[in-house]
Amino acid sequence: MAAYLCPPAVIHGEHAVKTSEIVAEVGDRHPHATWAPRIDGIAASTGIETRGWMLPLETAVAPGEGSGLRAVGIAPAQEALTRGGFTQQDVDRVIAALETIPAPQTVQERTAPAWEAVQSYGERAARGALQTAGLDAADVDCLITSHSTTPALPGLDMALANRLPLRSDVMLLPATQWACIAGTRSLALAADLVAADPDRVVLVVISEALSTTYQPADDTLESLIVRLLFADTAVAAVVTGRPRPESLLRLDSAWHHTLPGTQDLHRLETRADGTHFVMDRRGPRAVQETVTAMWEWLRSRYQDDPDSWHPDVLLAHPGGTKVLEYMEQTMPDAWPSGLLDHSRDSYTSGNRGGAAVFDILRRAHDAGQQKPGDRAVLYAAAPGLTATALEGQWL
Repeated sequence: MAAYLCPPAVIHGEHAVKTSEIVAEVGDRHPHATWAPRIDGIAASTGIETRGWMLPLETAVAPGEGSGLRAVGIAPAQEALTRGGFTQQDVDRVIAALETIPAPQTVQERTAPAWEAVQSYGERAARGALQTAGLDAADVDCLITSHSTTPALPGLDMALANRLPLRSDVMLLPATQWACIAGTRSLALAADLVAADPDRVVLVVISEALSTTYQPADDTLESLIVRLLFADTAVAAVVTGRPRPESLLRLDSAWHHTLPGTQDLHRLETRADGTHFVMDRRGPRAVQETVTAMWEWLRSRYQDDPDSWHPDVLLAHPGGTKVLEYMEQTMPDAWPSGLLDHSRDSYTSGNRGGAAVFDILRRAHDAGQQKPGDRAVLYAAAPGLTATALEGQWL
């Protein structure tokens, strides 16, 4: 399966949003929520103090255009009040008062600027990855893209094909619904593509505006946690079938795993006010099951060398600190400590969804601690619940 991965380009959200700002905004908006007395402790438990968004916090919490009467219209409201026995003077007063109530943002108002940002950030990441690999847009034979939080048709693949621009015969492979697994699964797909044609050049671009799931009116505990967790990031990397001077990692094998009956644990829902990320408390336990299955895959793969084989770096996006802790607790005792240091470092500035594994890989590369021959395992789990891992060697 040998495929060669060049260092990824990572573009973080340029607007720094502090956890204290989110706590203040949510606390003022929902002072009587059941979780309100515990909000400071909940925020501290994430371990995230600042995250980068493509758009500022003010954009997420701003009211929509028009008044609260927008949904029903002024004329129907006037008719209903008149039928209810209100005098014309009272009707006018009530309508005037209702027109001062700001309307929430519509899906279009919320998504349109985020979609433009996703395209812009994705283009910057793509250009950065090509430059790092010593290639031009004309060298790309296949483009794999993912963006789960800003649904669009045509999608990011067509946007980048025109923005970069790519050749007219480039294979475009959009994977909108990969979500958190986009990093590892896109690399597994790219590896299969270059295995079929070693001269093929594959460009992977993942651009996620996860901040679009920040829904001001939602007062559930799950919505509070979503507000605190997510960051916006665009990443890109080049995969080739032959080693290049710029190659960072050789990918040797891939593993996929899906848990049946878990599709409702984590999901995106589109409602009147936009996209909501819905979490179930059973989710971390299900993710842990995929971790256990991954350990078994690695054990089986290296059963002839069970005592001495271990990864030298583990680049994992499990979605939260609890699963990172579970991974550490269930690793073989002989494995070295600190394998998840880069994963933890990435998580301190937010959950990046599908872009996370590339960000973690970039952090490992920049740290300069890995040496040729070191073994790496990449892992991610996503709503579904599904997981993909890769195993390879540092170059």
